[in-house]
Amino acid sequence: MRAVQAARRARAADVALMLCAAGFAVFVADSVPVLEERGSLWRAVDAVAAVVGCVALLGRRRWPVPLAVVLLVADTQTPLLAGPVVVAVFTVAARCPRRVTAWVAALAFAPLPLFLWRVDSLEEDRVGRALTYFTLVAGAVGWGLFRQSRGQLIASLRERAELAEADAALRGDQARAQVREEIAREMHDVLGHRLSLLAVHAGALEFNTGASREQVVVAAGVIRENAHLALRDLREVIGVLRGGESLASGAPQPELADLGRLVAEARVAGGRVGLRMPLAGAVPPATVGRAAFRIVQEALTNARLHAAGAAVDVRVAGAPGQGLTVIVTTTTTAPAVVSRPGAGVVLPGGGRGLAGLAERARLVGGVCEAGPTGTGFVVRAWLPWPAEDGADGAADGADDTVCAGPETVPGRDGMGVAGD
Repeated sequence: MRAVQAARRARAADVALMLCAAGFAVFVADSVPVLEERGSLWRAVDAVAAVVGCVALLGRRRWPVPLAVVLLVADTQTPLLAGPVVVAVFTVAARCPRRVTAWVAALAFAPLPLFLWRVDSLEEDRVGRALTYFTLVAGAVGWGLFRQSRGQLIASLRERAELAEADAALRGDQARAQVREEIAREMHDVLGHRLSLLAVHAGALEFNTGASREQVVVAAGVIRENAHLALRDLREVIGVLRGGESLASGAPQPELADLGRLVAEARVAGGRVGLRMPLAGAVPPATVGRAAFRIVQEALTNARLHAAGAAVDVRVAGAPGQGLTVIVTTTTTAPAVVSRPGAGVVLPGGGRGLAGLAERARLVGGVCEAGPTGTGFVVRAWLPWPAEDGADGAADGADDTVCAGPETVPGRDGMGVAGD
């Protein structure tokens, strides 16, 4: 539709300029005495040339330079082509490169030196007409160049606006993709942890047919609690997907001090987990602490999925200005205790956890690596801890060292859990 409207406007402009050139030719014919001195045959030729020149302006957009050259040459023989010449020169200046415009303008002003040399010998009215002609040509060139510059400026602004719009759309897509990745990480970390605990305790109830009533009650309570927490987390994520609150506006986000609770949950599920966190009362930034918590959470989930019954050693150390180091070591050579809840249950894994850990560490400016060792598997992460952040912080009355030194911590099932 816009192209059709632009074509219509262009045709209307061509017709209007043709009529203006024809009107100028009529005006010149009535005011130039030299035409009356010519014979009737020459006057007829002048009239025909004027009509042809005006009609030829309809093709000025397709052949601007040839039309201007032909009219400039023909204009030296008849003054009735002054109007078409002005329109043709304007078209060249408005649509053609500057170099082409310069050559056409040089051709248009080629008679000017001769006119200036003979100006003293010419009649006053002829001098006036010549000066008017060159002024009109110069004005046509200047106006055409202005129109071309203005058109280029408008096109450049339009292109910039389109690029800005495309860039804004790209940024929006990237922001949405980043939000989706964040949601996916939260779902993987939180729901994977909760559901793995559910699977472990449900497997314990299935395989341990000789479990006491107390053990069944404990396992059922853990299943109920984690199912409730998993549903709550799922509702929060769905609320984000529906355009509701952000991930950080729901339940309080985990911090590094919550590692003790996380390890306690793993021990209740039958895991042999030891935790050492000698931070001397210092508290890292919230984002760093949350990333460390998620790394440990995913490592414990992977240990339940792929190495049930193995001993897990969690070590968190660091200081302001030195960074926070997280090392989770899973030792598979330790003898498994088959009477633990969920022992022998094989859980499915998605294979995305380690990649998610590396991405989570990268987002806070750290690094995370994982790989097998001679006796198991280890996850190592380093997270930045600026000196000015948390240098004056203190733990809120919590004991930073849940399990320090080689000791045995009793589990919920009455069996010892190997520490460090």
